[in-house]
Amino acid sequence: MLRWLTPVLLFLLALLLTLPVFSLGASWFQFDAAARDVLGQMAQTVLPEYALTTLVLCIAVALGVAVVGMATASTVTLFDFPGRRFFEWALLLPLAMPAYVVAYAYTDFLQFSGPLQVWLRETFGLSGRLLPEVRSRGGAVWVFTFSLYPYVYLLARTALTERAAQLMEAARLLGAPLLRRIREVALPLARPAVAAGVALALMETLADFGVVSYFGVQTFTAGVYKAWLAMDNRIAAAQLATLLLALVALLLWLEHRAQRRMRFATLRGQRAGSAEAQPVRLQGSRAALALAVCTLPILAGFVLPVLFMLRPLIGGWDELPWTAFVQWARNSIWLAGIASLLAVAIALALAFALRARPSPLTRGVAQLASLGYAVPGAVIVVGLLLPVGWVQVAWPEASVGYWVTATALGIVWAYLVRFTAVALQSVQSGYARVPASLDDSARMLGTTGLGLATRVHWPLLKRSTAAAALLVFVDVMKELPATLVLRPFNSDTLAVVTYQLARDERLGEAALPALTLVLVGLVPVILLSRTLRQR
Repeated sequence: MLRWLTPVLLFLLALLLTLPVFSLGASWFQFDAAARDVLGQMAQTVLPEYALTTLVLCIAVALGVAVVGMATASTVTLFDFPGRRFFEWALLLPLAMPAYVVAYAYTDFLQFSGPLQVWLRETFGLSGRLLPEVRSRGGAVWVFTFSLYPYVYLLARTALTERAAQLMEAARLLGAPLLRRIREVALPLARPAVAAGVALALMETLADFGVVSYFGVQTFTAGVYKAWLAMDNRIAAAQLATLLLALVALLLWLEHRAQRRMRFATLRGQRAGSAEAQPVRLQGSRAALALAVCTLPILAGFVLPVLFMLRPLIGGWDELPWTAFVQWARNSIWLAGIASLLAVAIALALAFALRARPSPLTRGVAQLASLGYAVPGAVIVVGLLLPVGWVQVAWPEASVGYWVTATALGIVWAYLVRFTAVALQSVQSGYARVPASLDDSARMLGTTGLGLATRVHWPLLKRSTAAAALLVFVDVMKELPATLVLRPFNSDTLAVVTYQLARDERLGEAALPALTLVLVGLVPVILLSRTLRQR
């Protein structure tokens, strides 16, 4: 019975996690004259602009995160200077800042009516706009660069830590000057890691809706929402979403390819911390330059946005909607809690199935589940509502639309599609540390099936499971596009309210929920920094 039931459950699980993606592909086989008219009009008018803007934005962000991430990773790994230990973990702080919160913070402080330009006009008797427009493509590049560079920093630092110090020392003994050692030894070693980090950053850029919507940058994501909401055509929106999904799939392939190339070996008997392989000690102007390289990203990506948001928060403290804030926080915690519990349960079931019976079906379902994190929230929403519309037309009495759009079912489903991969990766890392010999010993003692999972595996997976639940919880708290569309009635979350208040130019009121999201995001960053220090 169990052998028959397991493939059925795996099939249902695969259907749950992949239906939104496959429904997008099915949209191309559905003839819809109105959708073709919409796409034809968009192709003649705005679609080339969407494509060009998306391409330019991605190229600029890729260059920005590669330069900032590689520069900071090289500085803290290859050199020793005052404050290096602090910067090793502080450079991860921008990971706690949702990109749309950074965008709101800079806009509030630097816009024409913001405190900086008002002070400059009053102090120097100037008039007109004194700074470039923040809400622009350049502003979006700045926000994405300093919000997403930690992806490159983290992977490049890991790659350089493995072997760079020893090879840099060997090159020095052969007479190579410092700049040549960096150019011909360190940079080639970190190139696959940089490529993987850039691909991850670009996936986040393509998935973003808050920044591009608030700044008025017309990307493919904005086009999907316009075709769906403004032009009221789901088929056209789905077909546009498949183009965006194809770009994400390309980036995912590039990231996997780069990750496969990140292989490093240590010579037998050679210790990474030996005296001959210590970082180069910097003094004077070189140490000051290293401090500047590491300080600027932290200021631009974390410190300044937090200070910019604290100013209106403190100024309007007495007028803050505390009662509504409690309700927003309760809704966010409730949705995040349900999603994290279900995602961890699915991850545990998949990981155990891979461990107990590693069949092609099990591996295929796990790979499909792992793709979800790369799919933008806007794409998941369109892919989820499209089959709902088909079912609703075929069986009007089924009320499927009500259950998906008016209750928590739809939004939790979207969260599971998007974030089960996060939980699965954490649980699988925990299973990698559980020796297979324990399973053999347990089976010899008569413990199999569910007993093996509960009595042997679970005590050893508690930390990994807790980490998985925490990561999913934080990601759900910060998720904006899917929550904005699929949240139940009267169930605004902190992310949605932050976006709505900022869109209405009520940035002072948006500061409270925005900073709350930052505090929540600090938890996994702190855990990650502790893990890196223990290496």
